[in-house]
Amino acid sequence: MSYAETYERWKQDPEGFWMEAAQAIDWVKAPTRALNADNAPLYTWYADGLVNTCHNAVDRHVEAGRGAQTAIIYDSPITQTKHKISYAELRSRVASLAGALRAKGVEKGDRVIIYMPMVPEALEAMLACARLGAVHSVVFGGFAANELAVRIDDCKPKAIIAASCGLEPGRVVHYKPLLDGALELSTHQPDFCVIFQREQEVAYLEEGRDVDWHGFQYGVDPAECVPVEGDHPAYILYTSGTTGAPKGVVRATGGHLVALNWTMKNIYNVEPGDVFWAASDVGWVVGHSYICYGPLIHGNTTIVFEGKPVGTPDAGTFWRVISEHGVKSFFTAPTAIRAVKREDPEGKFTKPYDLSCLKTLYLAGERADPDTIEWAQRILNVPVIDHWWQTETGYAIAANPMGIDPLPVKIGSPSVAMPGYDVQILDEAGHPMKPGELGAIAIKLPLPPGTLPNLWNAEERFRKSYLDHFPGYYETGDAGMKDEDGYLWIMARTDDVINVAGHRLSTGAMEEVLASHPDVAECAVIGVTDQLKGQVPVGFLCLTKGVNRPEGEITAECVKLVRDRIGPVAAFKLAVVVDRLPKTRSGKILRATMIKIADSEEFKMPATIDDPAILDEIKTALQTIGYAK
Repeated sequence: MSYAETYERWKQDPEGFWMEAAQAIDWVKAPTRALNADNAPLYTWYADGLVNTCHNAVDRHVEAGRGAQTAIIYDSPITQTKHKISYAELRSRVASLAGALRAKGVEKGDRVIIYMPMVPEALEAMLACARLGAVHSVVFGGFAANELAVRIDDCKPKAIIAASCGLEPGRVVHYKPLLDGALELSTHQPDFCVIFQREQEVAYLEEGRDVDWHGFQYGVDPAECVPVEGDHPAYILYTSGTTGAPKGVVRATGGHLVALNWTMKNIYNVEPGDVFWAASDVGWVVGHSYICYGPLIHGNTTIVFEGKPVGTPDAGTFWRVISEHGVKSFFTAPTAIRAVKREDPEGKFTKPYDLSCLKTLYLAGERADPDTIEWAQRILNVPVIDHWWQTETGYAIAANPMGIDPLPVKIGSPSVAMPGYDVQILDEAGHPMKPGELGAIAIKLPLPPGTLPNLWNAEERFRKSYLDHFPGYYETGDAGMKDEDGYLWIMARTDDVINVAGHRLSTGAMEEVLASHPDVAECAVIGVTDQLKGQVPVGFLCLTKGVNRPEGEITAECVKLVRDRIGPVAAFKLAVVVDRLPKTRSGKILRATMIKIADSEEFKMPATIDDPAILDEIKTALQTIGYAK
C-alpha cells in the first residue's frame, strides 16, 4: 500500500486504523475503542484496555522463543567496554530490580526519578519502573543540581535511581554529589536512593537513605508485570518551557506502545531481529522512544553507546559501531554528523569499515542543513532522511515512510505528515495559509496515540501552551510552510526555545540565571546560528550602575553561573556587555532583530523601536565575539 493510500485510510477511519495497529501489542484486556473524546480537547487513547509496557518490551519476546536474541548491545569507547544482553537476561535483570524496588514500597503510580549516564542499567531502571506500573522521569545526566531539584519537587518521586558518575572524554562527571546537592535544594525528599556504583568512581552512600544497586536486590523475589490502564502514565519527561520552569510532558502507556511499534517498520523500515541504533541519550525523548522502548517493543536489537561522534577516539567511531554490530537503521542529530564532517571532510574514516549493512541514516532534533545531508549521502551512499517531531509528540510528525513507500527526498524538508497528524499552516487568526506561505504550524486535534495527553499536574499550562491560541488545534511552536506536494518546511521557532546540538533549551531560563548575578541589571539571551551545534546562546548584559570591575571578569562569572545552574548542556560560553538593549516603546526586547544582526541577515527596522542607534551598538558588540560580519 502506498503512503497516500495509508494516509487516506487513516483519515477516512482513524478509529479503525489505530484499533488495527493496536493488535500488534499484547493486551491483558484489549481496549473496546481507540479514542476517548468525552473530555475534549483533552483526549485519551485505549483508556479501557489493560496492558504492561515491560511485558511488551521484554517478556513477550522471551515467551515467543526469542530469549537468546540480543536485546541490548552496550558499546563504550570511553571505558573500552562492549557487551551484549539477551532478551532472556534482560528479563531476569529487570524483574530482579523491579522486585527490589517493590520490596522498598514502590507501587503502581509512584514516581521514580532516574539520573544515569549511557549504560544498560539506565534502560533496566526504566523497564523496572514500567514493570511495576511506576511512572519514571529520566533526568539528563548533564543537568546541574538546581535543575534536578526543580524536577524532584515537581514530580515528587518515591525513589531516585542514579549512578555514581558519568564519563566524558578525559573527565569524570560526579553524579552522586550533584544528586546530594539537588536533595539539599529540594523540598521533597524521596524514601530512598539506589546508587549504581561504577568502577571509575565509587560514591559515598548516605546511611538510611542510599542503597547499593546490587546489594539491595540480594535475596529479593523478582517482580511480575503489573497491568495498567491504557491511559495510565508511562513516564514524565521534562522539556524546556518558555517561562524557565520545565514542563512535565506525560506519556500514556497504551498509545505509546501502539505508536512506537507502528513506527519501527513503517518509518524506520526494520524487522524484528534487525539492529537499530539511535545515537542519543536516555535523558532526551529520542532515548526514551528509540533507544529504549521502540526497538525493544518491536523486538529489535538496540545499541547503548557511551561515546561521542568525534574524539572517542576519532571521527570514525560511528562507522565502527555500525560495521561491527550490523546496524541497519541509524538515527542521530545533524550536529553529530556536522562534527564528523568538520573532522573528516573527505570521509576517509569510513574507509576501514564495511558499511553494507546500513540502509538508511535518519536525522532529527534540529533542522538538517542541506550541506550536511549532501555530505552524508555522498560518503555513506544511503538515503539520508530528515524527519521532524517534538518531545511532546514522542515520535515523528513528518517523515519519509521508508517502510511503507519511500518518497522522493526534498533536501531541507522533513517530507510529509504521518498518519495521525493533520498538519496545517495557519495565520495569526487561525486561518489556513496557501501552499508556499509561511505561518504557524498547527496540528488538528485529536493528536494521535503516543502523544502527550497533558502536562504533569499542570492542565492549565497545557491548555495555555498548546491549545488556547488556535482552538481545535495543537500549536507546535514552530513556523513553516507546505509546498504544492504537501511537503512540510520547518523554518523557525515561534517562542524562545533554542536548539543547541539537538537539545531544546529555554533562553528565558538562561536569562533568569544571568539576571541573578549581582552586577547585572538587565540581560537578554538569543540563539545565534552555529555551524556545528545548529544554534548557540549569546548573552547580552547591561551592568548595574556604579559597577567598576573589568567586564571580562563579569562575563566569565556569568558563563560559570549558567554552567552551574543549567549545566554544560546549555553550551553557554559567550556573553557581552552592552550599554542598553534594543526595545519597542512598550518595553519588549527585539530579540528577533538581534538574531538577524548576529546571523548577518538583512532586517527591516522595527517600526516600534525606541532608538534605532542601539542596533549599531549591538552589531559592534557582536563583532567583538565573531558574529555580525
